[in-house]
Amino acid sequence: MVGTNAIRRFAGRKVYRFGLAFALFALPLTACSTGADAANSAQVLVDRSTLTVETMLGSGAEGNQASQFLRRAKAVVVCPRIFKAGFFIGGEGGDCVLASRAANGSWSDPAFYSMGGGSFGLQIGAQDAEVLVLLMNETALNAFLNSQFKFGANAGLSVATLGAGIGGATGTALGADIITFSKSRGLYGGVSLSGSVFSNNVAMDQQYYGQQVDPRQIVVNMAASNPGANPLRAMLSRYGG
Repeated sequence: MVGTNAIRRFAGRKVYRFGLAFALFALPLTACSTGADAANSAQVLVDRSTLTVETMLGSGAEGNQASQFLRRAKAVVVCPRIFKAGFFIGGEGGDCVLASRAANGSWSDPAFYSMGGGSFGLQIGAQDAEVLVLLMNETALNAFLNSQFKFGANAGLSVATLGAGIGGATGTALGADIITFSKSRGLYGGVSLSGSVFSNNVAMDQQYYGQQVDPRQIVVNMAASNPGANPLRAMLSRYGG
């Protein structure tokens, strides 16, 4: 009987430790999208997005390939850190910015978005990735702006995927409405945005611009600006023409 009780206590401690470790891992997922100072969090996201554009497009054949598509894109969504985690039930999420190209070729200030998704299956692992979503035309941009945008739910839009270490996708992407480009680290083999939902972060928009503005007013009408976004706009102009 004593031996059985000891085994139960040991198993209980193992379960507790696993639960604690998993909770600590999940904490950054929440911290990425909620902060005490929304305005400062928004600027940090813009700064990280600027660095992501530079690191993803600044070197290598894949970066050059993505830059060629960015020069033709109507808009771009930059996600500097997307987390994906799973232990039987998986999920992914992170914060992103959306910027579009003006008629004169310059880039707008960013609108803020949150990305989330989920999956179910026998899976275990963790991953974080940098992601660029290139919206190649007005149709894709309008679909993204009109409501919550879910990958795979818009039957009229074609999506192509490029990625670090993945070649030969140029022909497939030439006629696509949306092109995704990612660099990932971790235990998963790649990043899939299928089923992911992008939702406008109203609070971040308001805090960053000091007024209530919607994404269309920011990226299409260009009715709001913040000098803190100038480095991001400059980086997009550098690589996106």
